[in-house]
Amino acid sequence: MSVTAADLAVLEQQLGRVPRGVVDIAARCVCGRPLVVTTAPRLDDGTPFPTTFYLTSPAAVKAVSTLEAGGAMEEMNRRLAADPALRAAYERAHRDYLARRALLGDVPEIADVSAGGMPARVKCLHALVGHALAAGPGVNPFGDEVLALLEASGTWSPRACSC
Repeated sequence: MSVTAADLAVLEQQLGRVPRGVVDIAARCVCGRPLVVTTAPRLDDGTPFPTTFYLTSPAAVKAVSTLEAGGAMEEMNRRLAADPALRAAYERAHRDYLARRALLGDVPEIADVSAGGMPARVKCLHALVGHALAAGPGVNPFGDEVLALLEASGTWSPRACSC
């Protein structure tokens, strides 16, 4: 996907600031507006930036924030600690994230740092959902789970425009 001037204008509106380090639009709303942005691993000012896939849609961000505030991460962390198969899947998601970022450049300061707490814990559902939307189903187990929870509750869905 390519980034247009219109995309950058929408991103600025969504974020409430000028977007930094935009490389691509990793996922779009069904209406075509940015949903997840791909960010360079090193910003123009030289700052290392590990969050490659950044969720930008205000409706999606709000829905995910509600899950975080409701304690979803504590339960996910308990399951992660107790389930070897889930840990292995989350480790694969971590490696996938790192591999996708490596395609954008090598930044030694963040070489083994992905996002969202991967692979040891669930820390930021926004980052995990961003990764899941960018990579597609079956790559990030917790990102996929959050998307399924949001859809099942009717809170938010990538299949319906909420722009």
